Amino acid sequence: MERKILIVDDEAHIRMLIEQTLEELEDEDVNFLTADNGEDALDIICSEKPQLVFLDVMMPRMNGMEVCRRVKKELTLEDVYIILLTAKGQEVDRLRDRKWALTCI
Repeated sequence: MERKILIVDDEAHIRMLIEQTLEELEDEDVNFLTADNGEDALDIICSEKPQLVFLDVMMPRMNGMEVCRRVKKELTLEDVYIILLTAKGQEVDRLRDRKWALTCI
């Protein structure tokens, strides 16, 4: 079975850093897919069915929370695990993002 990880961030250097961090998984036959916006990410998730998605919260064309909601609630792809990434560090942002994330589960 081919294993896939999707890395989604609108900043190329962040995508590259995540991929470099995980590059040893390529030796284990893991393929990396990337997207730079939420709409493309959703299309890739639907077509490629990655097992794991690193998903930025703040992105153009569709934010990460909406992508997560659609994957889990509308498409019911329960085999796709999503890790949400955010640069927001304020307490109010963390609480709001946590509340959003819990609605995706």
